[in-house]
Amino acid sequence: MFHGSIVALVTPMFVDGVIDFDSLTQLVDFHIENGTDGIVVVGTTGESATLSADEQRLVIKHVVNHVNNRLPVIAGTGVTSTKASIELTKQAMELGVDGCLLMAPAYVKPTQEGLFQHYKAIAQAVPVPLILYNVPGRTACDILPKTVERLSHVSNIVGIKEASGSIQRAKQLLQQCEGRLDVYSGEDSLAKDSMLAGGRGVISVTANAAPKLMKQMCDAALAGDVALANKLDAKLADLHEQLFSESNPIPVKWAVSQLGLMPEGIRLPLTPLSDDKKALLQTAMQQAELLGVTNS
Repeated sequence: MFHGSIVALVTPMFVDGVIDFDSLTQLVDFHIENGTDGIVVVGTTGESATLSADEQRLVIKHVVNHVNNRLPVIAGTGVTSTKASIELTKQAMELGVDGCLLMAPAYVKPTQEGLFQHYKAIAQAVPVPLILYNVPGRTACDILPKTVERLSHVSNIVGIKEASGSIQRAKQLLQQCEGRLDVYSGEDSLAKDSMLAGGRGVISVTANAAPKLMKQMCDAALAGDVALANKLDAKLADLHEQLFSESNPIPVKWAVSQLGLMPEGIRLPLTPLSDDKKALLQTAMQQAELLGVTNS
């Protein structure tokens, strides 16, 4: 249903933390012009944890309205409580999203049966395409392949964003789910290999700063053009690394601000990118031909 380079969109803010909706419009246009295949709003990269419920609804509505069906919009609606996740997912569906991304419940450490029942309850309550989100490094909760395989039989669970950091896990999911559920890389550095193995795309941090190059790399990988995919991904390799030199989305918000697309605002407890990380990120952006090379 969804495929290719799907950007995990940042939420632009002024330096005082107020959401910059004009820049949000500009970012949407930037992605449409550069061929991005889909947009995830109010996810981890969009600082959903620091946005109020009203702000999340405003961001979703703004993006859906401005996109106007030109590409899919997916909203991050997964929280710790099953009941609250159902409510957020319903609201997002009513605002017109094409799908919802649901991270595993953080902190509470549910059992695998609890995870199955959590996602099944959301899917039964809200008839919108759902993408599971496995990111154990943030949630302390791992959706194991057997549980994903069980959930792949639920009709409106259409995919999983796999961010455990293992290409072997992605391959295992592809094998066990047998095409019933699409696998999306949640790790930019593993996206190429995931797609070459049969994955359908990436939900990408890197695409915020390098949408055209990520789109080209994804197209090559999905077409099975190994040589071209390798060549394009090599240009992105340092960027993949440097965009995680500090907690996401700290580096990527600075990178996008350097492209002149938004201010440098970010909300506590996240802080602006450390000065000692900026030069390396700037070099990575130059390698990806996002910035001109300076002589300084």
